[in-house]
Amino acid sequence: MPKLVIVESPTKAKTIGGYLPKEYVVKASMGHIRDLPASAAEIPAKQKGESWARLGVNVEDDFDPLYVIPDKKKKVVAELKEAIKKADEVILATDEDREGESIGWHLRETLKPKQPVRRMVFHEITREAIAAALQNTRDIDMDLVRAQETRRILDRLVGYTVSPLLWRKIAPKLSAGRVQSVAVRLLVLRERERRAFVTGQYWDLKALLNKRPDQPNHRFEATLVSVGGKRVASGRDFDEHTGRIAAGKDVLLLNQQEAETLRTRLLAGRWAVSELDEKESTRAPYAPFTTSTLQQEANRKLGLSAKETMRVAQNLYENGYITYMRTDSVNLSDQAINAARQRIRELYGAEYLSPSPRRYQTKTANAQEAHEAIRPAGDRMRTADELPIQGRERSLYELIWKRTVASQMANARLRLVTATIAVDDALFRASGRTVLFAGFFRAYVEGSDDPDAAIESQDAPLPPLTVGEQVDCRDLEAVGHETKPPARYTEATLVKALEAEGIGRPSTYATIIDTIQERGYCFKQRKELAPTFTAFAVTELLEEHFDELVDLKFTATMEQQLDDIANGDADYLEYLRRFFLGAQGLEAQVRTRDAQIDPRTASTVELSDLHAEVRIGQFGPFVAKEENGERLTASLPPDLPPADLTDALVEEILHHKLDGPRTLGADPASELPVLLKKGPFGPYVQLGEDDPASKAKPKRVSLLKHMAPDGVDLATALALLALPRTLGEHPESGKPVQAGVGRFGPFVVHDGVFANLKAGDDVLEIDLGRALELLADKKGGRTRSSATAKSVLVQLGEHPDGGAVQVLDGRYGPYVNWGKVNVTLPKDVKPADVSLDQALAWIADKAAAGPAKKGANKRNTAAKPAATKKATATAKPAAKKKATAKPAAKKPAAKSTTKAALSTK
Repeated sequence: MPKLVIVESPTKAKTIGGYLPKEYVVKASMGHIRDLPASAAEIPAKQKGESWARLGVNVEDDFDPLYVIPDKKKKVVAELKEAIKKADEVILATDEDREGESIGWHLRETLKPKQPVRRMVFHEITREAIAAALQNTRDIDMDLVRAQETRRILDRLVGYTVSPLLWRKIAPKLSAGRVQSVAVRLLVLRERERRAFVTGQYWDLKALLNKRPDQPNHRFEATLVSVGGKRVASGRDFDEHTGRIAAGKDVLLLNQQEAETLRTRLLAGRWAVSELDEKESTRAPYAPFTTSTLQQEANRKLGLSAKETMRVAQNLYENGYITYMRTDSVNLSDQAINAARQRIRELYGAEYLSPSPRRYQTKTANAQEAHEAIRPAGDRMRTADELPIQGRERSLYELIWKRTVASQMANARLRLVTATIAVDDALFRASGRTVLFAGFFRAYVEGSDDPDAAIESQDAPLPPLTVGEQVDCRDLEAVGHETKPPARYTEATLVKALEAEGIGRPSTYATIIDTIQERGYCFKQRKELAPTFTAFAVTELLEEHFDELVDLKFTATMEQQLDDIANGDADYLEYLRRFFLGAQGLEAQVRTRDAQIDPRTASTVELSDLHAEVRIGQFGPFVAKEENGERLTASLPPDLPPADLTDALVEEILHHKLDGPRTLGADPASELPVLLKKGPFGPYVQLGEDDPASKAKPKRVSLLKHMAPDGVDLATALALLALPRTLGEHPESGKPVQAGVGRFGPFVVHDGVFANLKAGDDVLEIDLGRALELLADKKGGRTRSSATAKSVLVQLGEHPDGGAVQVLDGRYGPYVNWGKVNVTLPKDVKPADVSLDQALAWIADKAAAGPAKKGANKRNTAAKPAATKKATATAKPAAKKKATAKPAAKKPAAKSTTKAALSTK
């Protein structure tokens, strides 16, 4: 008779089935097969009359959970029961974490097989891992099951006890959650900081200097740092609550007039280098990915939400391409370390290996879930080109591959140079950075949450300078600045904060972030997560009446208790009783507070310094104000963050309700109306009417700063709505150059490099020539490196089709260049030894290979074996495209056994 193996999804079943002997049959449970009742309709007739039935947990009978099989899972259960009849053994091969252990336990308790039942766990789906797992099966770990069940019961107790109170006191359909409410509070706390923030203003000078003689690569920027021996004020010197220089700070605060006067004086002075500070620095590679760091980096680099990241990672895991994706560990197995180091030798050379294998220690408190970092599966560290993956799966796999390989590479070495330039009694400072040895930068550079941060792996050098050397000031600009409030959380920074605070577990972060958006507690504004007014009202109520539920330390302690239960160090029943029952338990607290909370007070949002009332009504948040004895009310826009609501905006919203938007005409192409409207960020034009029934929003573009609403006509509105507009192709890259309007004003962009428009430039009229000038003037990071990366080593001659063939000096070595074609020189070929005929042959081979895919290396290595063709694992994907089934979402499983089964090891 066959042996039955049960997993969660069809994709996982198909992959594992390919590695098992013929006598094994693999079936999928499609996630959990049972759970607590989701509605009254799912409650069995026998329990419908019970007072605890709606809760789904019999609190009085030692928190005995009521598990039911949903209608959509009854067919799956019937099929599994039929399959068991034909098997002589059952193997539960669900995921290795608490959730997977729980699914396995629910399967055993529901299907009740008479045959022997074994539990099989593995960290990756490879032939070797599956064979090893079959030889090392075990029983179900009841401590893990208890921990998962306790978490599920806690979530049900909090949600079903506190949420009805919110319905009665604030608005219908609101919900509270053990972890979601704490995550919402983090967003609210940050929004309160932004609302309390007072902007400060300061000015400084920025100089464009030139080393003699005048050459393009001799120009560099310097910023004013002191005048008369006194440091010039910067943003860090301000008190965020007053907008003034903080007490005890002895700095020089310049206003615009003072900065302009100083500029005039210094232009006539003699500029010379007064001090040089040069040092070497090293950068060590980052640890391999955990669940949380993968979610953060995928959000920064790929723009994926936490939910999307986990969905794609689940597909990669179930197809056998990566190891298990729910883990707190940064540890790599010896097999993985050896595979990574072998790949480094093949692709980069032995000099790029770290002197000895790197081993990383997990820093996250209470790390659990699994025992190895997320990495490519198997012992070969296969590149994306060796797998049948495309799109997001390919992008995420490459991210994991590069991070894993980089973790075993040598440190990067940089030269950091700081130059101090003196003119009269003022000092300016310039900084440069040169990569001396790329090390792990060859494979991977971590993203930043600050979009303006310098890219570490790119050169931004200063020209050679000496102390006492005179330099020319080509331009001196007075620059005004405003201090900025704390940035709102993005998905990446919220995941980072949750992990740092010990709230939830990495495997739950994606669900938490998705839930708080779906339930209207926050919305995405660009990449930021902005809390809603409803979030403010709910958080204020919970802080005042149920402070422990939203206390960060208390929630982290709850996670520790669950870890203790999973480790067998704590009793789950004792913990549940202490949390829910007794005079201080949640049940009694809700009963007491229900009588004390005034609905009108609870539904009012307190906003400091706002001379109007904000309330949460039946149809959402609204603002109210008394004017001339009349009470005016208006709904607040759903995408208005509370920190941005001012008295002036209240007036606009109240009067806009009376005046309404202005119709400018119709768009000739779509025949939709073009409207001029006012929003929280000022006037804007909109194409088409708002449709409350549709999730899609009409296209909107803010008016430019110099535009007055009364002067906007249909032609201007259509020009704005046509942004971003393509100006043409960049002459070097062939990629489009566009002009548009963003968060920080009008810009031009090429290949990810943005340059703000200057005074006198108009985004609606700027041409390609002017855009190229602005992009060329863009200083630092990517543009400086492109200028320095192209120094000519050898001029080889003319190509038969026209154009110079050259050997250029790139950041990571010399390469042959002809127009847009680049070919890296083999390691054993020196630039001086390259002939024109050799170069033409390499260029012809490169051209015959066709253009590289997006994300692939733009230079092929000439005359190299296939295994060493690329610097990072990115080339042409395999032609064969493998379809992957969507994994079923992991839902809490059903469990219908007796307490006795649960309380027995």
